[in-house]
Amino acid sequence: MKHNVGSIDKTMRIVVGLAIIGAGFYFGSWWGAVGLVPLLTGLTGFCALYSLFGINTCRIKS
Repeated sequence: MKHNVGSIDKTMRIVVGLAIIGAGFYFGSWWGAVGLVPLLTGLTGFCALYSLFGINTCRIKS
C-alpha cells in the first residue's frame, strides 16, 4: 500500500480524529465513531479517497 498522506496532513487527521472521538464520549453520542476514519488514515498514512482522486500530499515516493 502506497503512502499518500503527508506529515502535516497526518498530524491534522490524528488531532481531528481524537477530537471527534473525545466529543463523542463527552456528549455520549455514537458519532464519535466517525473520528476513527481520520485517526486511522492518519496513523496508516493512506487515504482511499486520495487514491481515488489521484491526490498525494506525501513528499516521499513509496
